[in-house]
Amino acid sequence: MRLAHLADPHLGFRQFYRQTPHGTNQREADVAAAFRQAVEDAIAARPDVVLLAGDVFHSVRPTNPAILESFTQLRRVRAALPRAPIIVIAGNHDTPRSVETGAILRLFEAVPDVHVVVHERRWLEFPDLDLAVLCVPHADLSRQPREPLAPRAGFRWNVLLLHGEIAGVIPGDRSWLEYGGALVDPTELHADAWSYVALGHYHVARRLQPNVWYAGSLEYVSPNPWGELRDEEAQGRPGLKGWLLVELAADLRVEFRPVSLARRMIDLPAIHGTGLAPAELDAMIQERVENVAQGIDGHIVRQLIWDVPRAVARDLSYTPIRQFKTRALHYHLDIRRPHPAREVGVGAPGQRHTLAEMVVEYLRRRPLDATVDRERLVALATHYLEQTTSRVREA
Repeated sequence: MRLAHLADPHLGFRQFYRQTPHGTNQREADVAAAFRQAVEDAIAARPDVVLLAGDVFHSVRPTNPAILESFTQLRRVRAALPRAPIIVIAGNHDTPRSVETGAILRLFEAVPDVHVVVHERRWLEFPDLDLAVLCVPHADLSRQPREPLAPRAGFRWNVLLLHGEIAGVIPGDRSWLEYGGALVDPTELHADAWSYVALGHYHVARRLQPNVWYAGSLEYVSPNPWGELRDEEAQGRPGLKGWLLVELAADLRVEFRPVSLARRMIDLPAIHGTGLAPAELDAMIQERVENVAQGIDGHIVRQLIWDVPRAVARDLSYTPIRQFKTRALHYHLDIRRPHPAREVGVGAPGQRHTLAEMVVEYLRRRPLDATVDRERLVALATHYLEQTTSRVREA
């Protein structure tokens, strides 16, 4: 039994202002190209079942090109693999807030033998394959109390398809994370009882147990991809996106199948600017760009510089920086100011709180409704502040 496990295509994702010659957002086109490549590779692998573990679209109301792309690719799969069931669950991005709101994923039901699960968990049984699949979309996990996740008797293979955040998996640096996933305790999975657990939501391919995997996203569609790059490096797959080919057998085998991305994410070595003059920083910025293997042209690039006073940043030479912005699809010069110091009391050295610190301190002491997760609220506020500050600096 072979499964194709794909997750988080995020079709319709848009970023930056560059367009293709046809007037489409370039990043939206990149995301669609990655999905097409994954579908083509999956067809070549000839799986018995195709699993899409949520967030097919980046939003509940995706763009027309995204809808057309998804429908076209699923029809491709159906034509090439006429006997393989295609199972799609909704993630947090493509789940309507209300059950009365129509879900665009229902469009896929027009393709024969495509099974779509949006709001409530559902069992799908395939007697010819001796397979049962429990489909658990984002909306179902958001309900409390949750029903137990347990396999179905009478089938050789039991697969759990779920879109959510498994507690303890995502690293401490959550600055890149797409918030909104439902939190699931690992013990709720009862992993040993399943033939395979196919997960969506976390954008880095990762093994939790031999039979429990996140497939990761097919492109970089997070608010901040730089933390995502670090996570991929920790997993031994730096800069790689793809899908999973799973072979259910006594000796379960899971193969990561990479896709070739349209462009690289290049995080240049950080510069520590303490005590450096503008001319010295200019030279270091230039050197790091020149040392990029195969150049920065057409790629997405960040240069992080720590501890640069406002006056020094103002006197940098921005002519070459504008040239970098022209060459790259996107070049982000991320300048971080030194922590401001002040005198406290009768002259004892102290430190002025940043806006982020003040927000965190306020949210940690503010009375909250019992249903609100304080730590997730604090993390979400920190993420939005970082994202806003980054955009202001970039502008």
